[in-house]
Amino acid sequence: MSIAPGKLSDPAVAAFVAAVNSHDRQAFFDLLTTDATMSDDGSERDLKEWTDREIFDSNGHMDVQTESDGGRALVVGYRNDTWGEMRTAWRFTVTPGGKVSRFETGQA
Repeated sequence: MSIAPGKLSDPAVAAFVAAVNSHDRQAFFDLLTTDATMSDDGSERDLKEWTDREIFDSNGHMDVQTESDGGRALVVGYRNDTWGEMRTAWRFTVTPGGKVSRFETGQA
């Protein structure tokens, strides 16, 4: 059973998941700091290029299975048109102002 984005503990992470699932690029990038960074499976990636390829151009979708660390660590059934579905872990760094400054993802 998945956790609906609106039920997640951290508002910034909840908005992140909602933006991914609704394929809302503008809302997604509005949630990030201007200097936000990310990594995939431990490798630093270009955030814009990666999100275009892995989320927005390939219909990415997050089914949150569990959350921890106040909602800033998720285990997700992630799927997109490129890779199909896989179990992934996501960790978020959120600023005091409620913006995501970093996220890390990789296979769980």
